[in-house]
Amino acid sequence: MPQTATDTDILVVGAGPVGLFLANECARRGLRYRIVEAHPTQSEHSKALAIMPRTLEIFDMAGIVEPFAACANRVTWATMFSHGRKIAQIHFQPEESPYPFVAMVPQDVTERLLVEELRRKGGGVEYETSFVAAEQQDDCVNATLNRQGGRINLTAKFVAGCDGAHSTVRHVLNLPFEGAVYNAVFMLADMETNDALRADEMQLCPHEHGPLAIFPMSATRRRFVATVEKEDGDAPSLESVRQMLTERGPAGIEARSLVWSSYFRIHHRQVAQLRKGRIFVAGDAAHIHSPMGGQGMNTGLQDIWNLVWKLDLAVQGRAGDHLLDSYTAERRPVIKHVIDMTDFMTRAMAMPSKLAQAARDTVIPAVSRLAPFQHAFVERLSELGVAYQGSPMVEGAGKRYFDDSLRGGAGIQSRFLLFVPAESSVVDSAKQLCAAHNGILELRPAQHTGITLVRPDGYIAYASSHDDAESLQTVRSVLDRQRN
Repeated sequence: MPQTATDTDILVVGAGPVGLFLANECARRGLRYRIVEAHPTQSEHSKALAIMPRTLEIFDMAGIVEPFAACANRVTWATMFSHGRKIAQIHFQPEESPYPFVAMVPQDVTERLLVEELRRKGGGVEYETSFVAAEQQDDCVNATLNRQGGRINLTAKFVAGCDGAHSTVRHVLNLPFEGAVYNAVFMLADMETNDALRADEMQLCPHEHGPLAIFPMSATRRRFVATVEKEDGDAPSLESVRQMLTERGPAGIEARSLVWSSYFRIHHRQVAQLRKGRIFVAGDAAHIHSPMGGQGMNTGLQDIWNLVWKLDLAVQGRAGDHLLDSYTAERRPVIKHVIDMTDFMTRAMAMPSKLAQAARDTVIPAVSRLAPFQHAFVERLSELGVAYQGSPMVEGAGKRYFDDSLRGGAGIQSRFLLFVPAESSVVDSAKQLCAAHNGILELRPAQHTGITLVRPDGYIAYASSHDDAESLQTVRSVLDRQRN
């Protein structure tokens, strides 16, 4: 049966960081795309701030990391204060990554860099254009858009909803957004401060009236995120931030002037399915949670990294429904873990009970000195520990794989990489396997023993300590799963 002619391969709805990254990845891979945004311009506010090491690795593989690394304030310490007293400090410096720091980059800068990169690739955002409705066919999606009151009909092979917590795409799909709302009101304030605190250190301050987190944007500019009992006006004032710092913050920090502030309420919610037919949701359209831990934008960007290569193979006719379904199967456990972790951090830092506070402030100093605790903390916060064990598309632990050959934007795209030692007796058989999977499998010499099959997103689909015919047969079986 002939395929329906389409206007574009991927319709991206929403031009926040998640949608812009997807558009950039479509451009890098040569996919036709359209990216639409209901607002007239990009955001002027900083909003999300922290870019974690694994996201920086992903940006490196996508060929866009340099401007982010160049402008970031690099944080390598996480310190906890309780009632002005330092009770724990962890060196945040994962040894296994070339990016051993948290990159503090305001969201407005992140969006500007992604828009600039998209323009360098010859693309751009269609502003003041909103997604209205969609009708799915067997091989395409008929989408209805609205641009300044005028109706636009567009046919796409796939649609990706990256349109935020109030996602129209999610509502059109009638996907339940399961979870609950936090009772507390959150306040966010970007402030000019003195330099009493280190520029390479973030501070977490538990308190009975609610947690405070301090993220350094530079030596004298900081982001404060805290819970408050109620709003004081339309937005937090300089005086209210100063009072909160006096009550909960480390000694010596001074808030000197207000750059931007806001009150907001936070939910912890997620959809059960990230795919419905040919339409997908990612980022805040699929999950929202507490800002404690700086995981939100990173999780959304990694949604895209998991999804885009699967869409690419599907557009090429090289992927089946099982591979597209694996987007939900792989990302939903990661999302649940992030929601659980940030919820635990939020509640643990706001214990009202004096007894519970005393127990926390006694246990944390002791536990935080233990090497296993420090390693687990860094792995989880950095997102380097994300893995896809249990996925139907993976045989084994599904851990991350990263080396210099994957970097720079051309090292890995939508091909699986088969690493086999150059002197192995199965090299010729491996070459035949690559020929049989022409275009989606590339043979590379391994710098280690055994055979490793790496997916197009830099996660291990299969690894064996042996380089024999049986291991190569398992590689063939794993590849066949992607196409069914």
